[in-house]
Amino acid sequence: MKALVAQELSGPAGLNYVDVDRPADDPEKVVIDVGAAGVCFPDLLLLRGEYQLRLEPPFIPGMEVAGVVRSAPAASGLTVGQRVSAFTMMGGYAEQVAVAPDAVVPTPGDLDDASAASLLGNYYTMYFALQRRGALLPGETVLVLGSGGGVGTAAVQIAKALGAKVIAMVHRPSAVEFVESLGADVVLPLTDGWLDTVKQHTGGRGVDLVVDPVGGQAFDVAVRAMTTEGRLLVIGFAAGGIPTVKVNRLLLRNVSIVGVGWGEFVNRTPGAQAEVGAGLAELVAAGLRPPEPVRFPLSEGAEALQHLADGKVHGKLVLEP
Repeated sequence: MKALVAQELSGPAGLNYVDVDRPADDPEKVVIDVGAAGVCFPDLLLLRGEYQLRLEPPFIPGMEVAGVVRSAPAASGLTVGQRVSAFTMMGGYAEQVAVAPDAVVPTPGDLDDASAASLLGNYYTMYFALQRRGALLPGETVLVLGSGGGVGTAAVQIAKALGAKVIAMVHRPSAVEFVESLGADVVLPLTDGWLDTVKQHTGGRGVDLVVDPVGGQAFDVAVRAMTTEGRLLVIGFAAGGIPTVKVNRLLLRNVSIVGVGWGEFVNRTPGAQAEVGAGLAELVAAGLRPPEPVRFPLSEGAEALQHLADGKVHGKLVLEP
């Protein structure tokens, strides 16, 4: 079968589209014929050797897939030919992948594989972040940094679905129209002086919740954008810099800095994936749909990930075998 293999830790340029062996027979694993593989920012960090999990090449990246069951354990409840989505953690950039049964969920009937893959990492992370870690309440105001990316897209849509007002920040002018289409109440440029603009849109009060997948200097400003008892959700560090905070700022307004580590939570909490998945499924049943993903053939995966690295992707990027 064909797969994208990381041959060296040099970013997207280190990926090669080559023939590899199919997954080995394992009676305890579900084998999926991949219809679409989701691309997320950690994949890019992994290919640069900058992720907290460092792998030595060669390896096949890819944490999210959707497709069709080729084989499954009898006790899994899955059937051959069934459409499913799965968190693979590794190996998704291939025509087939083998995963544990508890990482597999049925795909909603009205979603194609690319859209189903789009609902995995980013949307599970943001439902967990907003509903559990941030304890978001209807009517609260959420500030989303980096709203044009995959995580930001999910944050805007889920916050709106949970009844929040959303102020979305974009650093790419080309992303404004895209983010407006997600339902954000206000879309603002992430430029100098943006704190004052956010305060103006909240009547000087500040926001209840900040979603920060960016880090760097934006984090320092976002700490001051919160109202009393505000919460800042640390999702990642797309800007490259890992910020620090002077804890006296937390005391002055009783604000909180909250870490969001979805993968670690799943690893340590039995049933977490099913619980969050059930909550997200309710939003999907009520009409939540990811925006049309940016699609590339699997064979052009290196070019696709370079587009992501260059900031040319709005929303979710998927690779299709």
